[in-house]
Amino acid sequence: MTWSIILAERNTRRVGIAVATCFFAVGARVPSVEPGRGALCSQALTNPLYGTRGRQLLREGVGAADLVRLLTAPDEGRAHRQLHALGGDGKFAAHTGAACVPWCGHWIGDEFSVAGNMLAGPEVIAETVRELRAQASLPMTLRLIAALRAGEAAGGDKRGKQSAALLIWGTEEYSELDIRVDDHTDPLTELARLEAVSRERWTHFRQFLPTRANPSGIYDRAIIDARVAESIARESRDQRKP
Repeated sequence: MTWSIILAERNTRRVGIAVATCFFAVGARVPSVEPGRGALCSQALTNPLYGTRGRQLLREGVGAADLVRLLTAPDEGRAHRQLHALGGDGKFAAHTGAACVPWCGHWIGDEFSVAGNMLAGPEVIAETVRELRAQASLPMTLRLIAALRAGEAAGGDKRGKQSAALLIWGTEEYSELDIRVDDHTDPLTELARLEAVSRERWTHFRQFLPTRANPSGIYDRAIIDARVAESIARESRDQRKP
């Protein structure tokens, strides 16, 4: 019922997930991330326990192929499940069950994986992959949204569209960005709007949050407001440069 992307940014250890579907609140069930370790997407007849168990296995450093095997092997419904994952070994692996609704399939690369089911055809995955490669110079958020748009233009979920989500995680214990469009007539347009809103202040503000290195963060409001203003002004100047 879904197609999704897991993208690894190797130099920063950031992970991005983007997903779209004709089903309610896809962001609440499909993606799971263990920061600094890996990520997975459970879809088709999704099994939420894959996320719970998968994060535990990622904390133990389990690699992608073993992660997929350990999650699907004991599941009697595995023929109806689709799963793709970035493992603790930095590799990708996937499972598309034989009973998943066609078109269904997955693509595995060195930098990202894409998987989908109940799609208009294989071109949805192919166009998503093509756009991910073509837009490698874009910031991660814009690259992921562009790739989903390319998949949608190729047909997307053959039933239509309803929800979408975009997650970015670094190595902290909380996400850098978590945007969810749970029910919308044009979820990718709404997702893109929310991503743009996040850059108005949130992306400038989040640098002051507590971190592992600085568990108290910066909490002086005067400092925060001044530095946020500086950051916004600097970004605006950079955007005006030829």
